[in-house]
Amino acid sequence: MNLPCPHRRLLRRAALLAGTAAIALAGCGSVDGLGAGEPAPSVSVQPRPEPLWPAWTSTSSEAPGADAATHQPPPEPLAGLPKLGRGGLGAEDFRKVLRADPRMKPLADRGEIDRPGQAGLRPPLLTDLTGDGRPELLVAADTESGRSLLVAYSEREGRVYPILLTSGKRVSVETLGSDLLVRSPCADGGEQAVRFHWDGVRMSTVSDTKKYNKAPDGADGSSHSPSPSPSPSPKPTRKPAPEPSDSDKPSDGHR
Repeated sequence: MNLPCPHRRLLRRAALLAGTAAIALAGCGSVDGLGAGEPAPSVSVQPRPEPLWPAWTSTSSEAPGADAATHQPPPEPLAGLPKLGRGGLGAEDFRKVLRADPRMKPLADRGEIDRPGQAGLRPPLLTDLTGDGRPELLVAADTESGRSLLVAYSEREGRVYPILLTSGKRVSVETLGSDLLVRSPCADGGEQAVRFHWDGVRMSTVSDTKKYNKAPDGADGSSHSPSPSPSPSPKPTRKPAPEPSDSDKPSDGHR
């Protein structure tokens, strides 16, 4: 049967489109799929938060705020602190570093503490935040008001630079790879977590998230009508026991 010319043109166009689609589909696997026999790429292990000062973790109502900002000038080395030797920050008295920092000097001579709820300096820690293989110095101070200050120092060519200063109420600190995760409870019952990452100059904020705890029933303003209590079941009626028959009555021994 001969088809009209318009029908023949439609059929030829459909065949051409089908062939083009087949070629396009054949090329998809080479772009982002796996070809036959190709091994699956290895999955990289993502870093997990590792608590620093574990006693303060989860005890962390003000949200922590950092002075790190992209528009700030680069930090200046601490004046009055001699150049460090080959041991770097690991061989330096951390109190000398604090005394050379005007912001931390008032807290430099406080005693060390080992648990939350006390005022003083948490044990100093050394951890690599910049990825250069040399550790940075982290010091946290807890005050009588419950406020905590966290400061980090880095050493370059013997000079010490403050690369982070943040504060909050009862902060807890974790490492996430080479990043720092600073948690603090908020006044409204939530928790704020600020993540700091080395940007080549200082520890800058890369994320600032807030998590709210699930409110109990009725706390969100919704009302729940109580389920009806089951109606009490009727008290069981006690039927009188049947009187014994003559055959069941006790015999008096006379017939």
